[in-house]
Amino acid sequence: MAVEITATGSYVPERIVTNDDLAKIVDTSDEWIRSHTGIGARHIARDEQATSDLAYESAINVLRTVDPENPGNAAADIDLIVVSTASPDYPGFPSVACIVQDRIGAKNAAAMDLTAGCTGFIYALDTAGCMLACGGRKKALVIGADTLSRITDWTDRNTCVLFGDGAGAVMLESTDAPSSGPCKRGIIRSILGADGSGSEYLMLRRGGTREPFRKGEIIGTPAHIEMDGQAVYLFAVNTVVNTIQRLLEAENLRMDQIKRIIPHQANERIISAAAKRLGIGMDKFFLNIEKYANTSTASVPLALDELAREGSLKKGDIIMTIGFGAGLTYGGNLIVW
Repeated sequence: MAVEITATGSYVPERIVTNDDLAKIVDTSDEWIRSHTGIGARHIARDEQATSDLAYESAINVLRTVDPENPGNAAADIDLIVVSTASPDYPGFPSVACIVQDRIGAKNAAAMDLTAGCTGFIYALDTAGCMLACGGRKKALVIGADTLSRITDWTDRNTCVLFGDGAGAVMLESTDAPSSGPCKRGIIRSILGADGSGSEYLMLRRGGTREPFRKGEIIGTPAHIEMDGQAVYLFAVNTVVNTIQRLLEAENLRMDQIKRIIPHQANERIISAAAKRLGIGMDKFFLNIEKYANTSTASVPLALDELAREGSLKKGDIIMTIGFGAGLTYGGNLIVW
């Protein structure tokens, strides 16, 4: 029995903020942002949109792929919904997954959120895949969604240029295809890891039980992303390289057997440095950061959906998804499409 991705979907808000737009509010420029990050624009959610709204739209796009005439029928067949997010609608509960479960009509599905920063979708894919492989469940909807614009300090030019909003989703399904041998299909291996000693390198400090907002406190600056850019950069390059090497070694594969590597879209410089250390061309990696910026846990499924819908992935292609992010966390999935 294999656990395969059988459908993909994504959603980004309609509003686009270009680098030139940002240059009007902070001291930066299109040339500086592109040269340092590879980003040209980002999509920003409307004031009334929350993360569950983005996640819902990506889920509906998956369901329409499964059953264009009646997506509600496809929703009824879902056994599990896992949403990875670092920017949920509410602190703690209810989960984004439960809100999505109700809105799409997945009455038979268990639902939960998972938090692993920008690596969240990698973790969620492995979590849902293992739960399907255990038996008793047939289909899982896995979503990565974040609305980072709500937790971004738009006066900090070092971070505000990096982030955007979006959501991506896949349908995972247990199939009769083999999960081992030369014709194996689906998710064939995952590597997940963490280094909590770097937890303060990338964090949302205020608003939790460690540093709650106090009664009567005047909040000058809302809770926002804080990042040690250099520390995160070094961590990311090392983990991208090591995770790719470990996945190849574990399955006795060569780099030329990998069709595409879909990395977390954080910064083009990170991927360029990793490619150089691996001795491979940038064309092995799929990047769409220029259009969407860093959408956190949504970046990998957004890229997967783009590749799938443009027909770039063929049955039997071997691909990797690679993530790194707050926690610090890292991971990768090796998938036969």
